[in-house]
Amino acid sequence: MSSRKVIVTCAVTGSIHTPSMSPHLPVTAEEIAEAAIGAAEAGAAIVHLHARDPKDGRPDQSLERFRPFLEVIKQRSNCVVNITTGGASTMTNGCSRWPNSSRRSPRSTWAR
Repeated sequence: MSSRKVIVTCAVTGSIHTPSMSPHLPVTAEEIAEAAIGAAEAGAAIVHLHARDPKDGRPDQSLERFRPFLEVIKQRSNCVVNITTGGASTMTNGCSRWPNSSRRSPRSTWAR
């Protein structure tokens, strides 16, 4: 058996994927939290997350979309949470930037 250590990262939502591409894509805050926790329980040390609009599954960079699943993951797992910094490749530069100067990141807000 090899003693080489590895770090597993799971990109739970992907950046450009939509529900029409797969019925298994987590879209709601509850689904994203459960998928991230499941990945951590399966061995992922890091979960990479994008928030989604629960109505249509589009990427959504608003704090209101991140906070609900981040709070659940924090309570139920000790995995490293890697929040996207760029949204999706289909977003304009202005809407993909996050956080902007008027907001604090979810991490700095909920980690207190």
